[in-house]
Amino acid sequence: MNVHVLAAATAATAYDLTPGRLWSLIAVVFGVAGVVAGVLALRRGRGAVVALAGGLTAVVIGGWVVAAAKGGPGAGYGIVGGYLDLVIGAVALVLGGLSMARSRGFVGGRR
Repeated sequence: MNVHVLAAATAATAYDLTPGRLWSLIAVVFGVAGVVAGVLALRRGRGAVVALAGGLTAVVIGGWVVAAAKGGPGAGYGIVGGYLDLVIGAVALVLGGLSMARSRGFVGGRR
């Protein structure tokens, strides 16, 4: 009976900020910044490198969180946020890549 009490006391609740969840939040900030920079880069022609850097950072941290998670959703490892980071980071990478290609004249360039 004592084992169950200890296990329940150490389990993460839905509101606990565990290290995995914290890293997922950090990565989503980089990913959203990359997406915003990518959209602005497509509109203005500047900021593609910021979009690529933010997207790459989000993908790397998100992949690390997913790989390090020992449990599924709700276990406190941040795996849901890690998957979200992978998606947002990939969107930022695509937007940054499109902006770079457009600025170099490969895709609908202004030449």
